[in-house]
Amino acid sequence: MQPATTGWRWFACSFALGLMGLSGCKHADNPAAEAPPAQPQVVNVGGNDTVHIDGAERFTLAAVTSRPIVSTLQVTGSVSPDVSREIPVLSLANGRVVALHVGLGDTVRKGQLVMEVQSPDVTSAFDAYIKSVNDEHLTAVTLERDKLLFDKGAIAKSQLDIAQAGDDDAKADMRAAEQQLAIYGVDKNHPGDSVKVYAPASGVIISQNVAAAGAAGITYAGATGSLTIADLSHVWVICDVYENDLATVHMGQHADIRLNAFPGKTFSGTVSDIGAVLDPSIRTAKVRFQVQNPGGQLRIGMFATATLLGAQAADQAVVPSGAILQLHDRSYVFLPSGQQGTFRRVQVKVGRTLDNNSTEILNGVSVGQQVVSNALDLQNTADQ
Repeated sequence: MQPATTGWRWFACSFALGLMGLSGCKHADNPAAEAPPAQPQVVNVGGNDTVHIDGAERFTLAAVTSRPIVSTLQVTGSVSPDVSREIPVLSLANGRVVALHVGLGDTVRKGQLVMEVQSPDVTSAFDAYIKSVNDEHLTAVTLERDKLLFDKGAIAKSQLDIAQAGDDDAKADMRAAEQQLAIYGVDKNHPGDSVKVYAPASGVIISQNVAAAGAAGITYAGATGSLTIADLSHVWVICDVYENDLATVHMGQHADIRLNAFPGKTFSGTVSDIGAVLDPSIRTAKVRFQVQNPGGQLRIGMFATATLLGAQAADQAVVPSGAILQLHDRSYVFLPSGQQGTFRRVQVKVGRTLDNNSTEILNGVSVGQQVVSNALDLQNTADQ
């Protein structure tokens, strides 16, 4: 009985091994049964600008259409003060600043005290004034005496005339001395050792060339002013315009001004000057825009973009915005190359973003051509 049991065991093992072999052969004969679903296959053709994609029918195409669009020119620059509205604050007396009541960026009103200057010029002017008063008093007494003597026949008419001329000269000198004190801002009846300087106009302090205990006044070498006040109710936006674009810029032309500080907000500007001299290194001219600044929102130095509109509308190519691919600061679209599933990437120059989710194309494609509607999806598929 023992040999029979051993034979049956050998037969069962052999049968099981046979079944396992048949199963392994079945999988070897049908590898697709365990493979993942097929994915689109990408084949580069002629470099990175042409690709072939299996299953390309899922990328829809859109026609390049034409639309009348007013041409635009965008230039960049910054906000600057209107120099015609800048007023320097000067001390006509040389000396040392003993009090500075305002600083850079402060808003001042006309007639406000801004600084005090201790000056030897005031001492000299007041000394000249006192002497002129004494001289005028002496000549006046002399004239009155000579008139009495002339009436009695004690002196000649010529001597009276000399006394009259002396009194007239003394009065002129006294008036000049009084005027000198007034120019310095000194009250002749209550003189002090310092000159008070007041704001000549209302505005904002945009320049400060002096500090407390510093020197102030006008010298023979000239002076730019201790302080500069600017009326910022109107400002300039100064932009660089390339030589090739200057023909489209005209005096009095309207421009839309936008600033990074106020996204979505537009200010109105007018071309007030076109520079006569070009920068020789970058071939640009300075174009100045006059802009109203209600509430002082535009601040000196802010970055600005000016958009100039053309006079007439012209037909321009337009594509869906999704058809444009941005790579490394360049714009591209995908065009069918003529072979099934093959697309060609073409660089284009884009213009403004329009309504209906479309974008203006300045050059690179022609009206009637077909472009891939979703360029980013196609590029991502090609990169896989």
